[in-house]
Amino acid sequence: MDPFDDLLRGVRSDGVGFSRTELRPPWTLRFTEGASLTLCTPLRGEGWISRGETSQGEGEQPRPVRVGDTAIVRGPAPFALSDRPRSQGPAEAAAASRTVLVVGTFQVRTEVAQRLLGVLPPVLVMPGNDGCASLLDFLDSQSAACPPGQQVVLDRLLDWLLVCALRGWLDRPGAVPPGWFRALGDEAVGPVLRAMHAAPDRPWTLAALAGEAGVSRTTLTGRFAELVGKPPLTYLTDWRMTLAADLLLESTATVAAVAHQVGYADAFGFSAAFKRIHGVSPSEYRKACRAKADCTGTACSPA
Repeated sequence: MDPFDDLLRGVRSDGVGFSRTELRPPWTLRFTEGASLTLCTPLRGEGWISRGETSQGEGEQPRPVRVGDTAIVRGPAPFALSDRPRSQGPAEAAAASRTVLVVGTFQVRTEVAQRLLGVLPPVLVMPGNDGCASLLDFLDSQSAACPPGQQVVLDRLLDWLLVCALRGWLDRPGAVPPGWFRALGDEAVGPVLRAMHAAPDRPWTLAALAGEAGVSRTTLTGRFAELVGKPPLTYLTDWRMTLAADLLLESTATVAAVAHQVGYADAFGFSAAFKRIHGVSPSEYRKACRAKADCTGTACSPA
């Protein structure tokens, strides 16, 4: 288990936001629902993404999405997908061929998965030659048919395509992935990150973490802070409090039980750490989030 796995566990397609549409120019699709992530891929033809577009057509410079490409747009800002950039006239659009477009939306329901949104650019486009082509062929065949269990298959294919595109983006030379992602390949820091994520409930000390890396505490502290941006035990506390927020929301476990699941021997110490990170006590956090009718689909904030 590593941080990348953890971030993706709370990002799922649920069938509500899937569509396969055949479009003939001129066409424009406007996305205003504010999904956490929206995935668009042309199986045939192409489109142009414009983010932050107003009724007067103003907004960011449109980006092309060609056949086989996978575009991922971070919400909740609205965006548009058109058959042509704004600068192109109707006469040029008339010559364009039809487009077969697959769109999937993903809601981020956990604090853990919210970390993913924090590292993504507003729009990323992965070229069609980056290793997901065979998956797109299968998605095309499944979305055009009606076999038993089709929706479950399509949901999982969309999840798979999202993972494929994100992994490709993080691995690209020009990408600027978060420090912890780069640190996974480090001989000292990588094993420590994986150990924290695999067993956050263990009573980790700096000496125990240094033992996982096979280096001194001083070496680990310096290397970890250099690559990740914070000391090991600070990162561990932040990660535990992120997990705790999701456990409080998704389970009926007592505060003491949640404390034990994230490595605290007693509820008092856990509550103090939780309030320091989230601004409210665990009980107040749980009550405020569950009381919000609009909590589903977004990370809860008691403020």
